[in-house]
Amino acid sequence: MPGGLVALLDDVAVIARAAAASVDDIGVAAARAGAKAAGVVVDDAAVTPQYVRGLTADRELPIVKRIAVGSLRNKLLIILPVILVLSQFAEFLLTPLLMLGGAYLCYEGAEKLWAKVSGHGHGEDGVLKDEDTLVRGAIRTDLILSAEIMVISLNEVVDQPFFSRLAILVVVGVAITVLVYGAVGLIVKMDDAGLALAKRPSPGVARLGRGLVAAMPKLLTVLTVVGVAAMLWVGGHILLVGTDELGWHGLYGAVHHLEDAADAAAGAVGGLARWVVDTLASAVLGLLVGAVLVALASVTIHRRRAAQH
Repeated sequence: MPGGLVALLDDVAVIARAAAASVDDIGVAAARAGAKAAGVVVDDAAVTPQYVRGLTADRELPIVKRIAVGSLRNKLLIILPVILVLSQFAEFLLTPLLMLGGAYLCYEGAEKLWAKVSGHGHGEDGVLKDEDTLVRGAIRTDLILSAEIMVISLNEVVDQPFFSRLAILVVVGVAITVLVYGAVGLIVKMDDAGLALAKRPSPGVARLGRGLVAAMPKLLTVLTVVGVAAMLWVGGHILLVGTDELGWHGLYGAVHHLEDAADAAAGAVGGLARWVVDTLASAVLGLLVGAVLVALASVTIHRRRAAQH
């Protein structure tokens, strides 16, 4: 009996070590997969603050929380099951579906840009949208950004067994959501922190607080611009890479040649030059596609209104 107990405990120890190694592997793989999606994560963090701009201070964090919960729901309850099933049984559908999402991002970015230029965009005429509308819009945009984050992460662990992929992507989804919306929460409450610091007796601390309060509107303006640019860039990049993966190599090949030329001309900063070329090309493509979709949507809406009258 003692010998059997020792053997059992030894087996348990082996299983525990294997489980610990598996957890370590999942953590490492999740970190690697998340790092690959870092560019989209930054874009996600830049896009979100525009949805809470103009709200009263007491509603900012509750709205960010609602969007964060919606983002987590997007990743874990919608995107994760879909991409795991598709990667297992119909991998060829992943790229077209992602491209549809990319086209929607292009439309969103172009619509916001047109609204700014023309002053006739939806919700841009001085009438504030209600909170439910804001949250729905933010979660809808997040769905596309989250889809690209999760698909990029999936591509990094596609050689893993099914349940390892599942665990890794759950870790990535939760960690990135906490990172993005934690950062957004800090950004939108920066002015409140500044007001609190401005009331401190220390002149240096009070001056820092006043600086934070003065900087907040400018920061939100910059983030709004970056957010719109990010929609066009990310959407265009999805379409650019997607066309290449579907076998239409001309457009991607032309951009790749421009990257090579920029790399050769830039010398030591060739990597940065390649990124700039890719980003600009993706943004231009996103703007063109978005402009076409906005025009089509405008014609459709106009015809629908004419038919109603």
